[in-house]
Amino acid sequence: MKKRYLVVDDHAVVRQGLLRILAESPAPPAVDEAGSMREALAKTAAVAYDAVILDISLPDGSGLDALKGIKRLRPQTPVLILSIHPEEQYAVRSIKAGASGYLTKDSAPAELVAALVRIGEGRRYVGAALAERLADALDHPPEKARHETLSDREFQVLGLVAEGKTTGEIAAGLFLSPKTISTYRLRILTKLNLRTTAQLIQYAVKNGLCD
Repeated sequence: MKKRYLVVDDHAVVRQGLLRILAESPAPPAVDEAGSMREALAKTAAVAYDAVILDISLPDGSGLDALKGIKRLRPQTPVLILSIHPEEQYAVRSIKAGASGYLTKDSAPAELVAALVRIGEGRRYVGAALAERLADALDHPPEKARHETLSDREFQVLGLVAEGKTTGEIAAGLFLSPKTISTYRLRILTKLNLRTTAQLIQYAVKNGLCD
């Protein structure tokens, strides 16, 4: 029986590229599309997909929020995060939030297909570079970085601040009030033991938390 996947990305050209890759794979699946978190959750509620391919950045919310929503609706559905963000930014958080795998968008098409096969078997998939770093971390546990104490939302706000977005822009993008964003920013500064936005940006750049 043909498998059925859901591709979630707000860029139509990316979705079409993924559809083409999947259509040329050894076992072409049926594929549905969603361009937002709301649409993805609605389709996941209606259909038990064999896998969901999910972007981190969506127009109406965080991909991590979408991931958690999908796993609440369909706990057994494997989710592969496919993102422009480097693995060190979101991979571990994604796996902890319930993702079965994480790939960056510069991965080869064959790796995407292999990842879907692997998570379809109930296993996890991460890129070779991240797998090596995780294995090394098990042998030589590093001191926990300060930003690892941030919540997913705080981590997201940190990244947006580091990208140079204003409080108003972040609030609009996350559908939150400017006051709420200011509260998150204060929590972030406190947890990271920083005092200014400039120090926050320097911290994010130094730790590879922004593009």
